[in-house]
Amino acid sequence: MSAPVNYAKLFGFDSVAAAAIFAALWAPLCFWFFVLLFRHRSYVVFVLALFCQIRLVAFIIRAILAGSESAGESLGLFIADEVFFSTGFFGLLYGSYGLVMSRLALCHNQPFDNALFRLMRNHLLFHLTLSSGVVLGIVGIIEISNNPSSTLGSIFRKVSIIIFVALTVLQASQTVILAIAERRDDPEERMKHIGISFGARHGAIIFMCIAVLLLIRELFTAATIGSMTEQNNEHLWYSLVALPELLCLILYAIPGLIPPKYAEAPQYGP
Repeated sequence: MSAPVNYAKLFGFDSVAAAAIFAALWAPLCFWFFVLLFRHRSYVVFVLALFCQIRLVAFIIRAILAGSESAGESLGLFIADEVFFSTGFFGLLYGSYGLVMSRLALCHNQPFDNALFRLMRNHLLFHLTLSSGVVLGIVGIIEISNNPSSTLGSIFRKVSIIIFVALTVLQASQTVILAIAERRDDPEERMKHIGISFGARHGAIIFMCIAVLLLIRELFTAATIGSMTEQNNEHLWYSLVALPELLCLILYAIPGLIPPKYAEAPQYGP
């Protein structure tokens, strides 16, 4: 009879302390975004609040997997943790997309206004593409977890990563367009619509920082696309995946970055 497989150790889950620290850091962010949700009741804020909750639960599970031999041998618990980390990025990227598009819609002097760029700003298309990446990622994770040599699982996982990378680059380009558009606009006129708080006044710069952090996360994921074990290397994973995500949410929490006047549920269409 073969010995049970410790999936947590097999895929590089070793540090209980690191997972516990990140869980503790996510807890106040969960509280803040739920408070913000009651104030704004918008789809974007809901997505960010849900993302916080998913990350908190995922880090708690990761700490349990790394610290308990019996938990590490539970394939179901391991798959649940990987799925939480995979699906959670949906909220982070879509939240950025929704907020940048809402702010860009207020600009009167947009640098590009043609059919291609209107297509790139189609909320429904972005949402469907992002959702397909999430579904493929989940299927790939389940396949690889059950059979590490699964070719189909590896293909699904790689396609999912490519979709996420492409959408992250797209979102970064939209953020650059936002920065250009806001430089062309009258700042006093813009402040009438979005307020004078720090987040409102420096929103384009903050969103640029978020875009850079998202790119760091996704470029690391793409660089380790061939191996889940390499991707879960804790020395790199916490620095290049977990930390950028945490910093993104801290930036989102800056007062005024999500003003009520345009924290609306995005309208599907160009």
